[in-house]
Amino acid sequence: MLGPERKILSVTEITRKIRIYLEETFPQVWIQGEISNCKRHTSGHLYFTLKDETAQISALMWQSNLETLLFAPEDGMKVIVRGAITIYPPKGNYQIDVDKMQPVGIGELQLAFEKLKQKLAAEGLFDPRRKKPIPVYPENIGIITSESGAALHDMRSVLERRFPSIGVVVLPVRVQGPGAAEEIVQAIGDMNRYGRVDVIIVGRGGGSLEDLWAFNEEIVARAIHASHIPVVSAVGHEIDFCISDFVADLRAPTPSAAAELVVQNRAELLETLRNMSYTMKETLTNRVNGYFDRVKSLVESYSFNRPKDYLREFVQTLDEFDRSLQLKFHHFVELTFQKHLNFSQRLESTNPRGVLKRGYAMVRHKGTVVTSSKKLEVGERAVIEFHDGEVPAKVER
Repeated sequence: MLGPERKILSVTEITRKIRIYLEETFPQVWIQGEISNCKRHTSGHLYFTLKDETAQISALMWQSNLETLLFAPEDGMKVIVRGAITIYPPKGNYQIDVDKMQPVGIGELQLAFEKLKQKLAAEGLFDPRRKKPIPVYPENIGIITSESGAALHDMRSVLERRFPSIGVVVLPVRVQGPGAAEEIVQAIGDMNRYGRVDVIIVGRGGGSLEDLWAFNEEIVARAIHASHIPVVSAVGHEIDFCISDFVADLRAPTPSAAAELVVQNRAELLETLRNMSYTMKETLTNRVNGYFDRVKSLVESYSFNRPKDYLREFVQTLDEFDRSLQLKFHHFVELTFQKHLNFSQRLESTNPRGVLKRGYAMVRHKGTVVTSSKKLEVGERAVIEFHDGEVPAKVER
């Protein structure tokens, strides 16, 4: 039996005391471990277990804190978390209420960069076949950058030096910090709605990964991809790469380089035009001189200076040709006539009646020519045909 000096606590009371002790003793601790059993509730809160080789602790992260992360926690990920140790009374389990989380071995921003890069690449946003060509001779350039940054001054200087008459439209935006990505997206949309620029340069000067992070935001990447006007990404220094560089139609290593890439050098263009003009002039001069020589040759020709004599010679040539043609025709007719005559004579020589004219006769019996005396019998009648008639005959012997 318990003594009267002993105080008996309920489960709720002891749990409350333990909770107060833990929360006062461990108001903020950093713990490293591996995430497992990671589940996001429909409420938006994240529940998971943090473990190492020999122990584990339950953990939760409220939606408001979870939305500040630039990456999505998942099973198997090694992380460092910061939070307060507390107890969940209904189950009596102690847990850590996480308010900050970062990956182990790789920075949070770098991890978010790689994950977004893989996601957009899988969707085809970096596909070279989707990139729009940069116009060779733009009339107006759109620039989206900070109004107070050195990048704008550098780009203006390059454009003024290379092509002073080029039109420039600037939409100033914040390029780092909260709200920067949203302003860049808005400016890209405004440029497209304005529609009077031929190419857009989006960029800023160099800085840390955190400083350049607005150009790694997914909304900026999708706005660049959706732009109907070609976009040049010009963020940081040559060694800096952002998501905007991969999705843009052209990546420039610096803002100054972007200005160099989008406009031609006016002096070089003028020199090219002068060379083309000289070449065209030489070509036209040579062609005109060639035509002049041909006309001169024609004017100095015999047929041009004495057309009547030329015509007479031509008529005489025609007459000679006509005479020659008539002679050849008569010769042909005579030769043809002689051939026909010889042929007729040969035919006549083989005609039986022609033979009869030469003193021969032909005996026929019953309409058939008798070619032998043996074919006639005594007493038979026959007809003897001469060239001028025929007489009847009778065989008597």
